Amino acid sequence: MRRRTTCIEVHDGDTFLTSKGIWIRLSGVDCPELGKWGGKKATTILSKLILGKTITYQPVGRSYHRVLANVWVHGRSVNNYMRHMGCA
Repeated sequence: MRRRTTCIEVHDGDTFLTSKGIWIRLSGVDCPELGKWGGKKATTILSKLILGKTITYQPVGRSYHRVLANVWVHGRSVNNYMRHMGCA
């Protein structure tokens, strides 16, 4: 079942916080951490894509107290976009 919420904080290139207090990690996407090469780029790309915007997500599991999910913004797959941009 897909759910809607707003992204209020981007932690890194594959993890963000929603207005409902839910931490979401993009399923199938493993971006570098902020201190690693490429981490800042991935975080910036994800921020521009979803920060402050309404997103749709479909939970597929849990990972370290986060919801593992497929995510869309304006009908575009965020998971696929991050992989396409070479961030994962």
